[in-house]
Formats: sequence, C-alpha cells, structure tokens
Amino acid sequence: MPRNPHRWWALALIALAQFMVIMDTSIIGVALPKMQNDLGFTPSDLSWVFNAYVVAFGGLLLLGGRLSDLYGARRIFATGWAILLAGSAAAGLAGTVEFELAARAVQGAGSALIAPAALTLLMMLFGNRPAELTKALALYGAAAPAGGTAGVFLGGVITEYVSWPWVFTSTSRSPSSL
Repeated sequence: MPRNPHRWWALALIALAQFMVIMDTSIIGVALPKMQNDLGFTPSDLSWVFNAYVVAFGGLLLLGGRLSDLYGARRIFATGWAILLAGSAAAGLAGTVEFELAARAVQGAGSALIAPAALTLLMMLFGNRPAELTKALALYGAAAPAGGTAGVFLGGVITEYVSWPWVFTSTSRSPSSL
C-alpha cells in the first residue's frame, strides 16, 4: 500500500480532535459558578452542565463507531465537527438552563462521532506500519491529558477576563477536512 504523504498532517488534525473532545469536558469547570448566577441553575442541577456532555458522549460512542463503519470515517469525522460546532455556538448563546443542557448534549453527540472516526482514520493511515503506528498512537494519546489541562486553564482565563459564554468558542473552530 503506498504511503499517504499527508498522513502526518492528518495525524495533527486527529490529535486536535482528541484534544478538543477532552477539552470540552473540562473547560466549563471554572465557569460553572458564573453560569449558575447568569442562568439560574440550582446547586444540585449545576453538575448537569458537565454530565449532559459526558452522558451524550459516552452513550453515543458505539453509534458513532457504527456510523463511521457504514458511511466512512472521513464523512462522520466532518459531521461530528459540524455538530460539535453547532452545539458550542448554541451553548455560548444559551439563555436558559434547559437550552444550555441541550446544547451541551449536542456537543457530546458531536464528540461521540468524532472520537471513533478519528481512531479509524488513525488506523487507516498508520495501521500497516508498526513503528509509525506507535508514534501516532503516542501523539494521539498525549492529546487527551493536554486537552484536559488546557480546558481547565483556558476556562479560568476566559471566564475571568472575557465571560463564561466565550468558553464555548474554543470549540467553534473546525479543522479542515482530512
């Protein structure tokens, strides 16, 4: 099988996808108190800002993998980014608790399409080259803790110096198609 000359650029986009998926779980942590004040969340309901994303993400991962198998990893990867982008924009514009939670669930659904498609693409690009696959998996794996750390840091900076709705604009940039 001939080598894809753009596979390392594709890996950068795949790692960015992993970074963004994980960052979305952590970026809102610092913004929660301000969101609570602005949107009227009760203390017991506030955890659902985080949980709406995680439940949709985890609950739809298998479906995302199956859709990737049926319709192609590139198409589902791009569709996932579009859904994540729409959810991020909606979450930043939310004016009610219900709208915020629905937008976070949409973000989770988009991420559930991105994650399995990204792994499929990674295997398609590097699966038949064990040495390169090891490097690719290491870079992909490093993107997760980097995304979690960046999410907490960026969430604090953005909430402090701009405002909480802007934490959702960090995801509003879709990478180019693979």
